[in-house]
Amino acid sequence: MHACRGQLLVNLSIMLITRFERRGNAEDMDQAIALQREALALHPVGHTDRSMSLNNLANQLSTRFDHRGNAEDLDQAIALAREALALRPVGHTDRSSSLHNLAIQLSTRFDHRGNAEDLDQAIALAREALALRPIGHTARSSSLGVLAIQLSTRFDHRGSAEDLNESRENLCSALTLLTQHDPSRSLIHESLATVYLSFHRSGLGSPGGPGEDTDSLNVALHHFKAAANFVPGGLLFRLQAALRWVHHADEHRHGTELEAYGTSMQLMDAYMSATASVSSRHSAMKDFPSTLAVDAASCALRSGDVRRAVELLEQGRTIIWTQMTRLRTPLDSLQTHSDHAAVLIKRFGDLSSLLDRPPASHADGTQSVDVEAEDTRYRRLVEDWNGVVKEIRNIEGFSRFLLPPVFADLQEAARDGPIIVLVASESSCDAIIVTHTQPPTSIQLPTDLKKLITLVLELREAIGKDASPKGNQTALIKALRKLWNDVVFPVVENLSAFARRGSRIWWCPTSLFNFLPLHAAGEYRANGKSLSQQYISSYTPSLAALMRARRSHARSLSVPFVAIGQNCPAGHSSESTLKFVEPELELVRSLLPNPPTVSFTKITSVDATKLRALCALQDNTWLHFACHGTQNYKKPFMSAFLMRDEPLSLLDITQMDLSRHEFAFLSACETAVGDFATPDEVIHLAAGLQFAGVKSVVGTLWKVNDSTVQRLVEAFYKNLCGDGKMNYKGAARALHQAVHSLARDKDMPLDQRIVFMHIGA
Repeated sequence: MHACRGQLLVNLSIMLITRFERRGNAEDMDQAIALQREALALHPVGHTDRSMSLNNLANQLSTRFDHRGNAEDLDQAIALAREALALRPVGHTDRSSSLHNLAIQLSTRFDHRGNAEDLDQAIALAREALALRPIGHTARSSSLGVLAIQLSTRFDHRGSAEDLNESRENLCSALTLLTQHDPSRSLIHESLATVYLSFHRSGLGSPGGPGEDTDSLNVALHHFKAAANFVPGGLLFRLQAALRWVHHADEHRHGTELEAYGTSMQLMDAYMSATASVSSRHSAMKDFPSTLAVDAASCALRSGDVRRAVELLEQGRTIIWTQMTRLRTPLDSLQTHSDHAAVLIKRFGDLSSLLDRPPASHADGTQSVDVEAEDTRYRRLVEDWNGVVKEIRNIEGFSRFLLPPVFADLQEAARDGPIIVLVASESSCDAIIVTHTQPPTSIQLPTDLKKLITLVLELREAIGKDASPKGNQTALIKALRKLWNDVVFPVVENLSAFARRGSRIWWCPTSLFNFLPLHAAGEYRANGKSLSQQYISSYTPSLAALMRARRSHARSLSVPFVAIGQNCPAGHSSESTLKFVEPELELVRSLLPNPPTVSFTKITSVDATKLRALCALQDNTWLHFACHGTQNYKKPFMSAFLMRDEPLSLLDITQMDLSRHEFAFLSACETAVGDFATPDEVIHLAAGLQFAGVKSVVGTLWKVNDSTVQRLVEAFYKNLCGDGKMNYKGAARALHQAVHSLARDKDMPLDQRIVFMHIGA
């Protein structure tokens, strides 16, 4: 056997574990451990490198435990670390690192099993490691931090004031040893925050008793704030610190609560900017509180700042779409004369990734590079990152890049009519009326989250129930009455001052409000009131989306209109064939103005493939889809229009620039149904088309019948272009009138009369 094989195995193992830390591929970690086991076998008892091999394998098994939680890995790691420590007696140069590692592993096992002996041993080993790292030792701050965290943990279980005081002293000492740009400062700030919260809860050092020590609470939240604002800490760590700041500030109704929310959403925005793909952003969103934006808005409303509530909602909702539109439209407009903007955006992403990456370190947690050199590297990265952000803000349309939106700018969204923003949080449910020139008005609604959940479930169960011509759908009527009484009527009562009867209004729902047919609310009795009698309702996912939808573009002399129909998509049986697709498209053709006003294209049957549909979407600014639509709740970006060969997904649509497109009619089921896991991201086909650039979209909330579609399509297009003109701004009124005409048809079930909704300008 080759004499160097052992060392080569160790080197390859280290490279694989490094790649695992960068990319997260579990196979790399497993291979690295297998190689370390082989290297250890080549370093038997008595071999000079045995302690190193034991230490490496112990650390890698410990890493695997952190990712998979297999107790056997951790037990093995501890046994190997004990053996390594025995081979490094007092006086051995690596004894402190072995003590440090074993202390961390025993502490981890305590966290998972609660064996007090493990924690006591961990603290004893950490003390010994610290004694071997005197003042001036590069790893002293790391040892102080580890010992402090373990002492704080023991205080939580035994309540010894001595442990808590020593923990605080060690953390303060560690902070003074770290340079101003050392990323480790973040963890120390977080740990100090935890310790001061313990002082606050326990009442130690305060004559007032538990919960009365406001000084300790203030210091704790100061340290959370410091961790959140410490740029070298990396975006993810800062965001997590900010969310903990939010949690504790909210719990104690602390004066910094609103600031904490604002910081959290700014960091969420920055973190998502550095996340590569649309689907990975959606996946990342699930790791953070889905109610962050609405809770922030409720906090602002409690403090009486309605403008701030609107700003926070706009900043913290529809983040995925906001990232896409921010990085797309303004840059595209600059591409014609400069590649500078695209270079800056790439540079921003690269620097964000570097700032998120921890510094190279040894297995014992000590940095493998010179501390001063690492500090200099980080400082330069931070300066470069700030410089790129500043340059991006100099580009037209990017002046507020990574800055929260300002209410004065958002008010422009209400230029053509008031916008009603609905906020649902644990503390309250509110409506905010945003007008073009007047201050916003807030209304506390007579409902709460529990009632809203019940209402959403009642509506879902009522759809399709008793839907025969003779059925009166009493369950649906009851739910729509409740929607009127608890949500819509309190708003309508206040709208008369801002909007005349018969004019347009826009709903911008958040949270559970996203799953309610607000446009259909009413009393549903003889001479009863309803929203549709008084106003024409449209929806918008956000205020910024509505402003984008109103941007004007030069129009071609002839409106390019494509009707795409697929009656028998891939994987569907003949029983599910849509019999009315072809007649529907012919009906649309007959109702549109003749050439040259409209240039009409029809794609159906075997021609309606995914590729043909994508090409048609690119080449035509008016769209009509007649096909099966499906909402994928687990992977909402896989929601799709079903074509002959394969689905045309929401992800496909988001990758297109439809900024010159004016109108889309989605005659398919479930095209405006969002994702329950991330309701405030508003991820559905209709919203996808709007965010991709289509100014005005008609979609469906649930399953729609062929007969409903035929009658509504005919009434809609007669109202929209019966005068021979094509104006997308008339779509909401045309739909409103079409639905009213269907209401006179008593044979049509109520759930079919209210299934269509309008989104956009």
